[in-house]
Amino acid sequence: MQDEYLTSCVVDPIKRTVYLYSNEGDTKEVTCDTVEEFMNVLDFVRATVDEETLSYANPL
Repeated sequence: MQDEYLTSCVVDPIKRTVYLYSNEGDTKEVTCDTVEEFMNVLDFVRATVDEETLSYANPL
């Protein structure tokens, strides 16, 4: 049995949302209400997620 792990993390600064995708197909969505909250989450994500796993949504 294999542990679940993060395969992709997509940051959407326009929506102030971070999308987390696992190897088992699970998706989690972290939506921030304020810019300060989003910046705190973004700082955490940048400090803990590998660069190969982290990407940013394209602005429309």
